[in-house]
Amino acid sequence: MPNIEVDGASIWYSVDGRADAPPLLLIHSLATTQELWAQQMAAFTGFARVIRYDMRGHGRSTSSGGELTIEQLGRDALAVLDAAGVSSADVAGVSIGGLTTVWLGEHAQARVRKLVLANTGARLGTSDSWSARMRAVRDGGMELAADLTIPRWFTDSFRENHADVVAKYRAMVLSCPLESYLGACAALRDADLRSDAHRIAAPALVIAGSEDRSTPPTDSEWMRDNIPDAHMETLEAAHLSNVERPAEFTQLVRDFLK
Repeated sequence: MPNIEVDGASIWYSVDGRADAPPLLLIHSLATTQELWAQQMAAFTGFARVIRYDMRGHGRSTSSGGELTIEQLGRDALAVLDAAGVSSADVAGVSIGGLTTVWLGEHAQARVRKLVLANTGARLGTSDSWSARMRAVRDGGMELAADLTIPRWFTDSFRENHADVVAKYRAMVLSCPLESYLGACAALRDADLRSDAHRIAAPALVIAGSEDRSTPPTDSEWMRDNIPDAHMETLEAAHLSNVERPAEFTQLVRDFLK
């Protein structure tokens, strides 16, 4: 797995699949890593050259420090494509990764082919809600972040029946440095991409979770109705629908991209 230097951070990325296959860039959610996509990799590498990376400050990528912006995260994604020698790619993102994908669709139209916008929106939450989250987590640390996050990521039934998976993702949250988490929360606090949604020319698949409290289906419906070439599918899941419903999620994306 190579790394690249981008705007004061070292970004780790990986490339899997045939070199001659169509490129697919995957962008993970807040407080996870590129391992968020582990359950999709066997299928995706069957038809795509899959490019994943750890968002700055997450996993094996370092942080430049301070608050982040969605433009900064979008430019990181473009730098990863450049490093992989890719002029344009299909792009799939979950949560803040989906918001980054929206930014790419609006501001880097020539670099994207099709978009998968999963459990996300053109505006996530409110400035007040993210400011409150940042204050609480700064005081309570990443243990509190995990306590707040896990019930939103997975439905009650999934947490009861898949304790091992839930424990893995709780550990992932705890491994995220506090300042990196807060820096990414600042990007979510400030990003509102709704006014430019009409600029997205790429076909978009919008995936919602019926039990998603972080990015409820109304956020997905807004994107479906305001992105010119978008359609929406809903899975019976909470926020990490690709983990909670991996087979259904994978099939939706494979059918859309192929």
